[in-house]
Amino acid sequence: MTIPLWWQNGVIYQIYPKSFQDTTGSGTGDLRGVTQRLDYLQRLGVDAIWLTPFYISPQVDNGYDVANYTAIDPTYGTLDDFDELVAQAKARGIRIILDMVFNHTSTQHAWFREALNKESPYRQFYIWRDGTPDVCPNNWQSKFGGSAWRWHSQSEQYYLHLFAPEQADLNWENPAVRAELKKVCEFWADRGVDGLRLDVVNLIAKDQNFPDDPTG
Repeated sequence: MTIPLWWQNGVIYQIYPKSFQDTTGSGTGDLRGVTQRLDYLQRLGVDAIWLTPFYISPQVDNGYDVANYTAIDPTYGTLDDFDELVAQAKARGIRIILDMVFNHTSTQHAWFREALNKESPYRQFYIWRDGTPDVCPNNWQSKFGGSAWRWHSQSEQYYLHLFAPEQADLNWENPAVRAELKKVCEFWADRGVDGLRLDVVNLIAKDQNFPDDPTG
């Protein structure tokens, strides 16, 4: 007899921490608020909690513009708060799933700041192409509207952003990028996380010829 996998058959409850439960009176939800509601979630029969991003972020896209994958935005609490949430959830038989945004980072991420220097090894962490201020590398459009390319005048190249200009796409063709993202996964696994939900993972692979989109 095959035992059903929890992530295929379990009840997974998505939580947007910002609006879930505020324990400080700030008007913004936090990780302690999630911990306080675990008994309620257990009574509902929840098998796992899926937490949307709570990492350090400029909040251009509600946390999906991550500036540090392994640091918690102080608005939501601390790593100690997270560890307590994991421990209390496990005590109730509830697993923890985290949202991971690996298609892109915030342009405030240390990697991207380094990448602005053409001589930096971090330059190849992102997707840069030649062009002119008036002519983009191709006609690709951002999911948020307008061109998916943003001109960087200092280095005279464009970088790709399939979402907001503040969300620069990572270059998954670079093994160093994959290695760094693996470290991120290991960091959270070591803290007791049971699974990851990979946001827009269908977009990480790009046609390396960067042809025009025939649909415009």
